[in-house]
Amino acid sequence: MTESLLLFAIAIALAWPLGLYLARVMRGAPMRGDAVFGVIEKPIYALLGVRPQRGMSWRGYALAFLASNLVVGLLAWFVFMTQAWLPFNPDGIPNLRWDTALHTMVSFLTNTNQQHYSGQAQLSYLSQMTGIVGLQVVTPMMGLALVVATLRALLGGRAIARSPDALPASDAIGHAMPEPTMARQGGLPSQPEHGADVGNYWADVVRPTVRFLLPLCLLWTLLLTWQGVPSTLSAGAVATPIDASAGMNEQKIPVGPVAAMVAIKQLGSNGGGWYGPNSSVPLENPTPLSNFIELLGIVLIPMSVVFMVGTFIGRRRFTALVFGCMLAMSALSTTASLWSEGHSASSASAALMEGKEVRLGVDASALWSSVTTQVNNGSVNAMHDSLAPLTGAVAMVNMLVNAIWGGVGCGLQQFIVYLLLSVFLAGLMTGRTPELFGRKIEAGEVRLLALLVLLQPLVLLGFTAVTLALPQFTGNSNPGFHGISQVFYEYTSAFANNGSGFEGLGDATYWWNLTCALVLALGRYPALIVPLIVAARMAGKRHAPESAGSLKIETPTFALTLIAVVLVLTVLQFMPALVLGPIADHLSTAGAAALPSITSQSLAVS
Repeated sequence: MTESLLLFAIAIALAWPLGLYLARVMRGAPMRGDAVFGVIEKPIYALLGVRPQRGMSWRGYALAFLASNLVVGLLAWFVFMTQAWLPFNPDGIPNLRWDTALHTMVSFLTNTNQQHYSGQAQLSYLSQMTGIVGLQVVTPMMGLALVVATLRALLGGRAIARSPDALPASDAIGHAMPEPTMARQGGLPSQPEHGADVGNYWADVVRPTVRFLLPLCLLWTLLLTWQGVPSTLSAGAVATPIDASAGMNEQKIPVGPVAAMVAIKQLGSNGGGWYGPNSSVPLENPTPLSNFIELLGIVLIPMSVVFMVGTFIGRRRFTALVFGCMLAMSALSTTASLWSEGHSASSASAALMEGKEVRLGVDASALWSSVTTQVNNGSVNAMHDSLAPLTGAVAMVNMLVNAIWGGVGCGLQQFIVYLLLSVFLAGLMTGRTPELFGRKIEAGEVRLLALLVLLQPLVLLGFTAVTLALPQFTGNSNPGFHGISQVFYEYTSAFANNGSGFEGLGDATYWWNLTCALVLALGRYPALIVPLIVAARMAGKRHAPESAGSLKIETPTFALTLIAVVLVLTVLQFMPALVLGPIADHLSTAGAAALPSITSQSLAVS
């Protein structure tokens, strides 16, 4: 528990100033580093052939997002299927099979990093450095760009602060509203032809990548290299096993530029490791300090995005609402994981130590499992298949919510979905007009949000049912309750863009690669684009100044309402699946653990 408190205290202390800095980056405000960063950014814009000050409507923004994903995805897929013939392959690793390459491409393109391969054995250095790390860098910033565009649309567009009907010049506690983003060399940004100006997609991706993410990655790489994580382009060393009876004459120790990948895997809410067992491998996570540094990296940027919001939209109390809700859910999740793994009835089973690192311990494993699923990170320092059943249930609920902290940008985007639905429901219950930032939420917007909410159970329960009904495709190592958990967890992780898994599942097959690739895409793109569409629709409506009759959202009462809506849409909606899987698994495991004690007591009495 001490490590948990220290982790969140340090993360909050660092995320606050980083969030303020990120707000300035995303607003395009003049900064001291413009001269330095401009040298990097201007050639990128020239190469892309774009004008960063040019405004876009939501359609142009979404199309640019999808087009960029298509191009970088095809390039990564090509690299994975041709790596045997490309340079930087000193270990002679062969090409990936087409379906594994497709799943890997979609997985990393969606900021999920679900791995149906073992990185150190099946990917060359070039594939790791370009196809993997390249996507790990740009995809979280794409998510950040979409949520920033959505926030602009909720306010009416970039130039709304210049219009006579703009929002009030200050929020409820007197903080100035943000100025619209300005072109670097003077004047207002050019406006899109149709719809509200939600920003420029290319600038919203390039600026935070160059000015925010890459400097943090460099710092984290140095810290991890200092702790002993490999950072080399040399081939792996060859060692002679001490135990000759193992039947191995020699063993190759796989290394590579691991530290850089681990840095971006944690900071970018990616999760895909250099090694198959991820951060449970001593080479990827060698010391208690490296374990803490990697844990801190998981939550740092998602927290920073939360602190960015208030300054970005000029409503500091809105940050308090978002942060308070997320922190409350995070505290509940973390406490439940620590209790379940260390003190629940099923935790007494010796089998649960099978996939845990003794050098790290039970509490560190439980803390990581909770944090990595609160954020859609998915990295592990213990095998989730060996967690106590209720700890696995907590991880599943975290991913079903997908907005406790969430991924970079996409977590806040999912929170906005819950927020809009909560505003609509609270307005109906109190007899007030459902509106957010002075713009009404009407039937059209609610229908779009309802489709997004219904997509999750249709996809998860549908694919889980079909897979369990076809045992030739299932590939799970446990036919009982735990087998249900394995299948449901895999699809839940894919849809939540988390990437972790119950690794008793044989998922390197055509069925798992292709179905998970589809689920990955369905979990990523609608969740990012639909809220942008809803916000753009609201931007076209007349702004109504807040009055005494307006619904107040920045209050503890509304925060509790929002959390209740989240629980209803996730925990209650999926309760049958949770009961058949981890809860039944817990009861059976606890019963098996208690049986020897009951038997011995009976014998003593007799």
